[in-house]
Amino acid sequence: MRISGPAASAMSAIPLLRCTIRLQWKHFATHAVQQRALSGAEAVNALRPFYFAVHPDFFGKYPKEREVNENSLKRLNGYLENLQKPGSRSVQPMKLTFYIRNTKYSSKVQPELISSGFRSVSFTLHTNDVLSTVMDVLTSCSLPVEHMKGLTASKAASKSPTETGEPFYRTIKWDKSYYTFTGFKDPEQELQQAQRAEPTLSVWLRNNEPEASKKHNASLPRREELKRLKRELCRRFNLTDIRWQRSWGVSHRYCQLQSLSRLSHQNPEALINLQDSDHILETCFCGKRHTVVFADQSGMNASGHVMLGTMDVHHQWTKLFEQLPGYHSLQQQTHWLKERISLLLGGTQVVHMDRLGPVQPIAEHYSSLNTFHKRLMSHHLRLHPRSLQGLTMLLENDRSNPSLHEMGHFVIPIKCDLPTLQVFLQNQAPEARRRIQRKNQLQAEEEAVVKLCLETLSLRSLSKEPSVSPAQMIQCCERLLEQRSPHMQGLQICVSHFYSVMQDGDLCVPWDWKS
Repeated sequence: MRISGPAASAMSAIPLLRCTIRLQWKHFATHAVQQRALSGAEAVNALRPFYFAVHPDFFGKYPKEREVNENSLKRLNGYLENLQKPGSRSVQPMKLTFYIRNTKYSSKVQPELISSGFRSVSFTLHTNDVLSTVMDVLTSCSLPVEHMKGLTASKAASKSPTETGEPFYRTIKWDKSYYTFTGFKDPEQELQQAQRAEPTLSVWLRNNEPEASKKHNASLPRREELKRLKRELCRRFNLTDIRWQRSWGVSHRYCQLQSLSRLSHQNPEALINLQDSDHILETCFCGKRHTVVFADQSGMNASGHVMLGTMDVHHQWTKLFEQLPGYHSLQQQTHWLKERISLLLGGTQVVHMDRLGPVQPIAEHYSSLNTFHKRLMSHHLRLHPRSLQGLTMLLENDRSNPSLHEMGHFVIPIKCDLPTLQVFLQNQAPEARRRIQRKNQLQAEEEAVVKLCLETLSLRSLSKEPSVSPAQMIQCCERLLEQRSPHMQGLQICVSHFYSVMQDGDLCVPWDWKS
């Protein structure tokens, strides 16, 4: 029987369609072998220039850039881990922001540098394999990819099908009907969806408010216990405050307080130096009570706070409490050095800001002050005793030239050229005062608009991460007041750089959220 007409055309198209599908499967198989064969270790090695440019440890004196990079690195690592899981499919697009140091790996053509000397780069990942992700990260940050060519070539040579002679590299642009028939995803359509992936604030709140409320309600009993135990410990040991270096959850913080309380009951003699306020007033120049900070390591920081390492055992805490009198003596010597340096530098006060970098032990701070003071004593700078009154400065070990921070304080290298320092301080003093005035103005505006948001939007709390500047917080709050989303009532909002529902029900929203 002969078949003619449209039926015959359809029958003749079947072999071609089968051939097309086989070709696509062959292309997909080759593509998957080349793209997904990159191991975790190879990905880390390939991203070495990137890690060297963004690692938080290199941003010690820049808290905003450090925290943004720290958060973005965690999210990027999670993205890569999801891609390496067996049977992993496409992952959700992810928007990342990094501050890039100028390193030997950096491209010769550099974008505009921000005031702190770093490049700010934002990009959205919508890749479905490790190799493409690595390439995307490097190219988005204007970092070299030459070292990737050999890796890609070696992967293709070792994994490509032998029967084809050479692997099929050319990307095929298929007709839309092909994706409808086969069920494969259209890469162009996926790209368009990724570009529209970041939700508006109202949509994200509507989708996540129920989960946040559920988590918050579940954490309420533990929150109350945390407050009660903190008050009890502060009263028992005559503490000014108990703080945490990191944003640990309620349960984590409660367990740390329980551990300190348990030590006080099991070995009360161990905490006598922490508790004896009369002894503190005699030995500590400042006459202040202790502040305890749960941190990464035990000791005393440059601000005089007692740090309890969260990974340390009771024996290490006990040893620290025994050493507190010695720390008080070192703290008094540190204060004396600051006064002497201030007299030699026209009244400029040496300060240490914990939020502007990693925790600095008081012994290291004393060493920096002592070295700088000895250098000043060997030179005779001609500065009027009160010409720089009201200004502040930070000492650094890893710089060669002095600079003026955007918040108005000087950043002074310990080993800088002192005649150059004198000229710098005299020339930059007016600008420093202007920046301090602007900082104080922004802080006042920020406090006022946060208070207004809390009252107008009926929020339970409104805070921000240290990496969010006052100007960014003000802009965010003003837009929240304009929108007045009904989904925000009774929520605990933390302004950050990304969306997230925290384990205790707090909601993180980016300061530059979409409306």
